[in-house]
Amino acid sequence: MEHPPLPLRFAEHLARDRRRSAHTVRAYEGAAIRLIAFLTGHWGRTVDAAALATVEAGDLRAFLAHRRGQGIGNVSAARELSAVRAFLKFAGGGDRDLPRLRGPRVKKGVPRPVSPDEAVALAEEVAEDAREAWIGARDLAVLLLLYGAGLRIGEALGLTGAILPLGPTLRVTGKREKTRMVPLLPQVRAAIEDYVARCPWGVAPDAPLFRGARGGPLSPAIVRRSVRAARVRLGLPARTTPHALRHSFATHLLGRGADLRALQELLGHASLSSTQIYTAVDAAHLLDVYRNAHPRA
Repeated sequence: MEHPPLPLRFAEHLARDRRRSAHTVRAYEGAAIRLIAFLTGHWGRTVDAAALATVEAGDLRAFLAHRRGQGIGNVSAARELSAVRAFLKFAGGGDRDLPRLRGPRVKKGVPRPVSPDEAVALAEEVAEDAREAWIGARDLAVLLLLYGAGLRIGEALGLTGAILPLGPTLRVTGKREKTRMVPLLPQVRAAIEDYVARCPWGVAPDAPLFRGARGGPLSPAIVRRSVRAARVRLGLPARTTPHALRHSFATHLLGRGADLRALQELLGHASLSSTQIYTAVDAAHLLDVYRNAHPRA
């Protein structure tokens, strides 16, 4: 019986075993197909699993140069590199030492919010790099809580099993023991539920929701380290931190017309002045958009 093509088997693995989103599965499968097509022409021969085991850093540089020639930007190129590395790892059974290659550099500039595409790419990159599927599900859930619900990292990691079963909103305890209600987007709720279903340590009402690899409470340092490594692989700037995801949540809501008072409640700010900084951030973001659209402005 003939096996399905490698990219298709890779996509099935991502969807079935890694529980990646449909968007990620399509993007990674597409990258795998593009890599094989490029290597076929680059090497002038058929590319199978055995051939993929011989891919070197120089081959990946040539592939990325080819993709950059097709007009993709820095973040997309870094994401493509991440996808093909995951594909090479899958094709080699996960045992192969992959070629070391740094992602493209991103110019430094004035701090700006992380874009929605960057936030999702970052969360999925961290999850994909996890050594176990349940840890990947955990990391994805944590980062989506920061970006999709505006939680501080300490608030997310302070959640217990008492929040289950999940509803449309989540009660969060913030600074000074102040509680607030935040809405849970379906994607965030699904990520938490997937993690809970996979967690090998169980989830008791009085125990931490998010567990470390050995079953203890998950440390913020672990999350920060994973994000730091992922942002380097994706070529994202140093400003891309877990806390930046919360800032981006606020800025994007404000850009969509959210009221400052409502935003204050969602973020758990004691003072409105703490929330007002986002009006300046949003104005700066709009100015960037204007300048990019009108270079001579």
